[in-house]
Amino acid sequence: MDRIRRNERLAAMSRILVESPNKIFTLGTFCEMFGAAKSTLSEDIDILRGVFSQFNLGQLDTVTGAAGGVRYRPIPSAEDAYRCVKDLSRMLSSPGRLLPSGFLYMADVLAMPDIVARMGAIIASQFYRAEPDFVLTMETKGIPIAMMTAKALGVPLVIVRRDSKVYEGPAVNINYLSGSGGKVETMSLSRRAVKEGQRALIVDDFMRAGGTARGMVDMMREFAVTVVGVCVMISTQEPVKKRLDGVRSLLVIENTDENTSSVNIHPASWLQVAAEKART
Repeated sequence: MDRIRRNERLAAMSRILVESPNKIFTLGTFCEMFGAAKSTLSEDIDILRGVFSQFNLGQLDTVTGAAGGVRYRPIPSAEDAYRCVKDLSRMLSSPGRLLPSGFLYMADVLAMPDIVARMGAIIASQFYRAEPDFVLTMETKGIPIAMMTAKALGVPLVIVRRDSKVYEGPAVNINYLSGSGGKVETMSLSRRAVKEGQRALIVDDFMRAGGTARGMVDMMREFAVTVVGVCVMISTQEPVKKRLDGVRSLLVIENTDENTSSVNIHPASWLQVAAEKART
């Protein structure tokens, strides 16, 4: 093989790391791939780390130990995260998005890969230390944002169904109290989907009273799985008392007016606080 120049190594390494977030690559892997010494590759990684930091492209970490190496995490800066969610709040607050039934139309936003990927990276950045083994969501609107969160964390996505599917084998079914309608509904999860002792991060698109999120927490209890966090794209300000405490959201709906089809949406306070702290 022809000798690989440094600029070629840097381009290839950055692509490999960015395409596999939160995955640890040993220096030996890159040594074999590029035919370079570990000392040379360490210098390359230092260059990439500086570039990623300078342009807010994420975080490159060196992991020590026998199974150590280097990993990439798409962690946005606090200011970038707040700016992204602020832009999203303006988009969702545009006239005509409030449907006659009182629901917010956001299917178009959840179908935009670039926007959903940024939201997934923001959510993932809050839970790297919790080290979840998988991301859990409820079908169907929560799937895009949960999938992008799972990608940023480098873990699988597990989907809770509203009813069991034959092709998923034996399943656990539980009843839960719906937050929106206040009625009893059913959710189902295949017994093979998760394992006892794992750690789950719950991600969903919308939360009003927290009934669905509470149901997913109860479902994980049936599997003896630890829930390390719950995060949603949008939560409502009312009711103040939710069925589940400690839920983090990116956006908050303050009030709605069905007569004018208008809605007031703003970024969650923790995002603004983090951005202001970063500026000082």
